[in-house]
Amino acid sequence: MTRAVLVCVLALAAAPAAAQNLVIVNARVVDGKGGVIERGSVVVRDGKITSVAAGGSATLAGAQRIDAQGLTLMPGFIDAHRHIVQGDAKEWLSKTGPAQLQEFLDAGFTTVLCAICPDETIEMRQRVEAGTVKGPRLLVGSIIPVARAAVSGGGRGDPARFDTSRPPLRPTSPAGAVPDADIVKAVESVAARKFDYIKTVITTTPGGPETRTLKLIVDEGKKRNLPTITHAVSVIDTLAAVEAMPAVLVHTPHIGRLEEDAAAVKRIAGAGIPMTSTLQVFAPHFGTDNTPLFRDAQPFPWDTISSAGQGPVNARLLWQAGISYGYGTDTTWPPKQSLADELRALSLVFSPRDITKIMGQGAARSTLKGDLIGTLDVGKRADLVLIDGNPLVNVTDLLKVVTTIKGGRIVSDRRAAGRR
Repeated sequence: MTRAVLVCVLALAAAPAAAQNLVIVNARVVDGKGGVIERGSVVVRDGKITSVAAGGSATLAGAQRIDAQGLTLMPGFIDAHRHIVQGDAKEWLSKTGPAQLQEFLDAGFTTVLCAICPDETIEMRQRVEAGTVKGPRLLVGSIIPVARAAVSGGGRGDPARFDTSRPPLRPTSPAGAVPDADIVKAVESVAARKFDYIKTVITTTPGGPETRTLKLIVDEGKKRNLPTITHAVSVIDTLAAVEAMPAVLVHTPHIGRLEEDAAAVKRIAGAGIPMTSTLQVFAPHFGTDNTPLFRDAQPFPWDTISSAGQGPVNARLLWQAGISYGYGTDTTWPPKQSLADELRALSLVFSPRDITKIMGQGAARSTLKGDLIGTLDVGKRADLVLIDGNPLVNVTDLLKVVTTIKGGRIVSDRRAAGRR
């Protein structure tokens, strides 16, 4: 083989990983921030959006042209809080992970934030970025405790079943403090291992160190360009977290009644911290035999069911007060199943148009990547999905993704031959 032929072969082999120039016409363009163009077009050059316009006359020399034939075009889906590694992390990296990541692409997800991850997810992130594994963009975090306290659940299974934020398990004595020097070392370790975020969990104790320590973590993280995501599931703990000003609040507070505390609503929403939904955790997931299950695939714990109603109520109150609210699931179910579950919960208090905004702009802000993804704006990454239906009329049409485009590259495509 001559050198010239070899160069040509290598170029062809690398071509599938490169961004494609695309012109998508005749689409219902739902922009991820509440707007819609009933018949519009989007132009993609070198992996970025260069035009979003009404009508179907858009062109770009040499670009692949996709006639959407009335399909809905939206920003690629983002799960801003997800657990992706189960069981042995090394086996996941080598065997089960790639197929799982393809499931995300097939369901329309182009970005996934995994907030508590083993180190193997760093390697998987590198493989995805290098193109040796197909998958969504992976954003990964590592946890740092804010106090010396027993692990929620005490080893009895999924900690959400035995959450110490929920009475009567809530602590009545102060937790032990973690020395400041240990906190600094922990932040340095997360930074050195190339994680994207610090994950923290706050359950305040009487006279305990939690808020002060969280503030130290936030400040040390900022020095290393490492934002802090804070798990807070009660109103009390969310208010405590807000004092420390983390970058993101994970989970809608579902313990405590915000309809009885207008000051708390104002304080939480007024802090300007994005919040991630994860409403479905406390709503049953129904198995194929109609058995109500929890996220750990075990029988649903009905003593937690009040959160299935209180979470959406609190979410709506915070939304009306102006909080940035983004889609996230906090689950291990396959992505399409998780989407179906979260849509059920969101639909209790949000309109279809609200939900497209929560899944677009809101989810992007909850990953702190709103300048890059989440909306169909010129200059943003061309992460797109084509949907066979109109989610502004029937929100469950979001489950009908037929084409997923990540960074201008088609990574999943199930359109019928006649629609291409």
